[in-house]
Amino acid sequence: MIKTLTPHGNSAALIIDKALLEVLHIEMDTPLEIVTDGENLIISPVRDNSRHERITKALDKINRLHGKTLKKLAE
Repeated sequence: MIKTLTPHGNSAALIIDKALLEVLHIEMDTPLEIVTDGENLIISPVRDNSRHERITKALDKINRLHGKTLKKLAE
């Protein structure tokens, strides 16, 4: 399957077909981990809730400490 990115505000979105989501048991609220090996994007559903909570807490901390700077960089 070959896909192209779709513009979404100042970002890019990847549309995942419903059939693929169903096979992987991914819902709209399923957290997804996105990593790279330097050449590829690897998107995986996060099934461990404690890991998701740790990631959320880390992101909240980063946003609290550096949110203004990150917003300025995004402009």
